[in-house]
Formats: sequence, structure tokens, C-alpha cells
Amino acid sequence: MSEAFVLDAQLRDLSGKGASRRLRREQGLVPAIIYGGDQDPLQISLAHKDLMKQLENEAFYSHIVTLNIGSESQQVILKDLQRHPAKPLVLHADFQRVSSDHKLHTKVPLHFINEDSSIGVKQQGGVVTHNITELDITCLPADLPEFIEVDVAQLEVGHSLHISELALPKGVSSVDLAHGGDHDLAVVTISKTRGGSTADSEETAEEE
Repeated sequence: MSEAFVLDAQLRDLSGKGASRRLRREQGLVPAIIYGGDQDPLQISLAHKDLMKQLENEAFYSHIVTLNIGSESQQVILKDLQRHPAKPLVLHADFQRVSSDHKLHTKVPLHFINEDSSIGVKQQGGVVTHNITELDITCLPADLPEFIEVDVAQLEVGHSLHISELALPKGVSSVDLAHGGDHDLAVVTISKTRGGSTADSEETAEEE
């Protein structure tokens, strides 16, 4: 976790749709909540422009964030965002507290590498399909990765990489795999293009 994400927040006394609309419209603030741990939930607000700037960085979604609230600070992860359906506005944000000695449950993005040079694409003319773009994980906050790499260099047409085949960082576990082998989902697949590859055509000709 090479970057530090810090946001200033303030407590808010009023809740409800009317109060939230006034915050957004009159003060340029986003209503939010902090929950989890052994503390009561906190109703807070954040500057919309500051939050939007942080959201431009993909790592923000899977990073520990420091929220400064007055003279205190809390370590959290972003758990949910409510966005306006038509405008570039965040309507509400949910943050979950994290503790250094308690595992957290979150999602991290998958970064796919070596797609164009993979066997299935370069040699066999296949097409890559991403079945999953983020992975449910559990880990201690210190082990939280910004992303997980998925190397498809050796993947051939008609084959898939599953969760169990991913190289997860030390201390990171898949939530799906914890539920058993039936949850070992296909992460990425290389399929033949319509009409098949050259190799497919040659095999078919030989069979005939």
C-alpha cells in the first residue's frame, strides 16, 4: 500500500433525506456514515470535491483511508457509494472501521496482464473474456493489496483461469474458495472467434 489517502470530515447532527439534500445543495458536502468495530456509527459529511478527486484513483476503492474528524482520526475502508443516476455526483458514502488485528472483508480489483501476447490470443486467434473483474477477499489491513494480477500468458483457447489458480498475496484469502470447490469461479476465459481459429479449421479438415 504505497499511497496514503486522507480526507477531512465533520460530524453532522441531522439525518434524513431533507437534511442530506441541503448538505449537498447548499454546502457542497456528501453525507456519509462510519460503522463497525466496537464503536457506535458516526454520521459525517465530506467535501464533495475532495471525495471526487480521491475516487479518480482506482486504489482508493481498496485502500485504507484516514478520516480526520476534528482532533481525531479513524482508519476505514470504503464499503459503498450511492451515485446520482444521471449526474457526476456522489449522494452518500459508507465507510467501515478497520482494526490492525482484525481481518477485514472487502473487494479488490483484478488487473489482467499479457492478454495480447497470450497463447490463446496471439497464436490461436482467441478472444479474452473477463468473467470477474474484482475479487472478494479477507485479510488483515496490513496485507490489503491494491489489486491482484491475473497473468493469462499461458492460457489457451477453450480454457479458463479459476480463482484457485490466482497467485494471491501473502495473508490474503478468497472468500469464494472458503465456501468450497463449487465456488471456484472462472475468472477469465479465452474463447475462439466466430468461425474458429486456423488451428481449429485444420483439425476439422483432418477429421473429415
